[in-house]
Amino acid sequence: MAYKILAAECTVCGACEFECPNGAIRMKGDTYIINPDKCTECDGDTATKCAAVCPSGACVPAA
Repeated sequence: MAYKILAAECTVCGACEFECPNGAIRMKGDTYIINPDKCTECDGDTATKCAAVCPSGACVPAA
């Protein structure tokens, strides 16, 4: 299961894009998105790097 960014919660700060070790996060339109094919949930780390740095809590597990 990959993570996703909730557009309504995203403040477009950019912190998540630079933390992603897989380059799965990019800007699309006026918000960030996570490519689920590239997201590995940081390969089993205790917390994903995008969620750890997101000040608004917009990076969440995809359902």
